[in-house]
Amino acid sequence: MISAQLPALQVVLPLLAGPVCLLLHHPRLSWALATAVSWLAFFISLALLDQVLSSGTIVYALGGWAAPWGIEYRVDEINAFVLLIVSGISAITLAFARNSIEYEIRAERIHILYTGWMLCLTGLLGITITGDVFNVFVFLEIASLSSYLLISLSRDPRSLTAAFRYLVLGTIGATFILIGIALLYVMTGTLNMFDLSQRIAGVSDSRTVKTAFIFLSVGIALKAAVFPLHLWLPNAYAYAPSAVSALFAGTATKVAVYLLFRFFFTVFDPQFSFDVMQLDRLLLPLALVGVFVASVTAIFQTDVKRMLGYSSVAQIGYMVIGMSLVSVLGVTAGILHLFNHALMKAALFVVLGCVVFRIGSARLEDMAGIGRAMPWTAGAFVIGGLSLVGVPLTVGFISKWYLILAALEHGWWWLAALVLISSLLALVYIWRVIEVIYFQPPSDPSREIAEAPATLLIPTWLLIVANVYFGIDTSLTVGVAERAARLLMGDAS
Repeated sequence: MISAQLPALQVVLPLLAGPVCLLLHHPRLSWALATAVSWLAFFISLALLDQVLSSGTIVYALGGWAAPWGIEYRVDEINAFVLLIVSGISAITLAFARNSIEYEIRAERIHILYTGWMLCLTGLLGITITGDVFNVFVFLEIASLSSYLLISLSRDPRSLTAAFRYLVLGTIGATFILIGIALLYVMTGTLNMFDLSQRIAGVSDSRTVKTAFIFLSVGIALKAAVFPLHLWLPNAYAYAPSAVSALFAGTATKVAVYLLFRFFFTVFDPQFSFDVMQLDRLLLPLALVGVFVASVTAIFQTDVKRMLGYSSVAQIGYMVIGMSLVSVLGVTAGILHLFNHALMKAALFVVLGCVVFRIGSARLEDMAGIGRAMPWTAGAFVIGGLSLVGVPLTVGFISKWYLILAALEHGWWWLAALVLISSLLALVYIWRVIEVIYFQPPSDPSREIAEAPATLLIPTWLLIVANVYFGIDTSLTVGVAERAARLLMGDAS
């Protein structure tokens, strides 16, 4: 029965599509195949989420070999939610990508980009769905190597430097993760996540397990761009092709944050992570500092893609704050912001893709006055920016509201106040862009600028509408996030 094979198909389909895109050697055919596979992956993830919500955790043994001897895919509320995010963002950004990619990348490289895109999607989906820690490393390398390729394909020569920096730091992070996995295997004799969670309890007092925990924490935090391990992210987002920036902003760091949740709350239980290792005492201050430092840095950026890159570092801080509260409400806020930020940032980056398509730049001074010439694009930026700030009736408001409630649940009024103040910093850098595009005269009055074509605007506004829809109807997002949080916290109520 095909429904029983959905976990395997989720990874196998994009894996097979990658080399086929390369063999096709045709930009439009490669795009059509990549888009069709991404939408198929999205519908598979919808079916998996529906199965999990109705029937509970799905356990799939590859090749019929039962864990811990064989590789296991295990789908529960949290990774089904992340699968939906990753496949959905990939599908929508690929619908946007065709014209944008043809404008920003040399024609002979386009089929290579779609090959890299499919392999990156394979890696991200594989990281999310696997129940085996060594498979996490394998899929992490697939996603990382293809990410370096995707960044470097831009016409901007600075993309090569950005890709190289990401490669160096990403390799360090992957090495830390591999060392942590090896140490856990030495102590437990298993690589299966569920099996590890059962066996670690008996050896949790050993220095080897604590060392493994530290290596894994640092390695995954680097991949997630948690402050101050974020140095690779702003340039990678700024100099990659616009569609690739949208994909990364909506998926890559979200999958890494998911890994933090998975390891801190499942492989290692919350008591070990936050009582024994006292991780919250380190993560919470770093996340708060990161939110403010990254937000202030974003204010002074002249490249809007780079500005949004620093904004992402700040928004990741909110997810880490929710995680650090170690409560059902706090973890709910963190998971909710993981989903909502994917919608916000993917929307804003595809808006910039529309701008780059028409004026060839995402620099602030070059965007002066485009609000009158590109009203639909400018309007999309305004709504996406308000969502990022956290204005009511947008997804940004919902996540920050739950984060504030979680802080108040602890009696931490100061933390709730800091979340509100940091949102005002986001308003400052978003307002800088709005002021330039609406209230400043064009930098070159003789240049004629047309609105972006419908092939770019329709996917853009689909993401913008999602930002508003899920800010009004929260039954799915909040419901799934709360169930996932209770699962991670071991709260059966």
